[in-house]
Amino acid sequence: MLARAGRPFLLTVGVADAVVAEAYYFYRIPVILVGVVALSALFVLFLQFFRDPERAPAKGIVAAADGKILLIEREGKNIRVGTFMNVTNVHVNRVPYPGYLVRVDDRQGKKRPAFSPKASGNAQKRYLCGTPIGVVEVVQITGLIARRCVAYKHAGSTLSRGERMGMVLFGSRVDVVLPADKVKVLVHVGDGVRANSTAIAEPLPW
Repeated sequence: MLARAGRPFLLTVGVADAVVAEAYYFYRIPVILVGVVALSALFVLFLQFFRDPERAPAKGIVAAADGKILLIEREGKNIRVGTFMNVTNVHVNRVPYPGYLVRVDDRQGKKRPAFSPKASGNAQKRYLCGTPIGVVEVVQITGLIARRCVAYKHAGSTLSRGERMGMVLFGSRVDVVLPADKVKVLVHVGDGVRANSTAIAEPLPW
């Protein structure tokens, strides 16, 4: 399955590749063949990047992104779990816990590498979610290459665990901010996680 955010990219590159291939068929100019090879390679790269596999959700609070746990930090009454996604990871982001979407905010910022500690000040899209354990926030953070955060959900939407909620185009970071007194974090810095398939935390008993 392909991410819907990637379909315009694949269509554009596919059409361009077909046009250039037809030009090479008629004119047999070597430089045109180079263009065919480059566009074909880009098409395959996009197929890899925009893949969107079906996955059964784990229990508890699931990872919102594929990648590696970059940070686990206490911030006042909250705890932030950040996941770094490189270009080989699936970039479709998932709902970590059931609830409803209160609002989606866009914030302008820098374009630092997503793995940098200073990336928290990068341009980002923030999803404020009301859940049975309180407010849970999912933050899509752009990186040096990533230039666009795509939201699949709008304010007022009901959210199911593991449901697709958005995508960051190319390497980037996704943070899940949880109420620290309501959860037990199950992952550690350096752990590999998969969106929807890995539990990053579990709610504490009431």
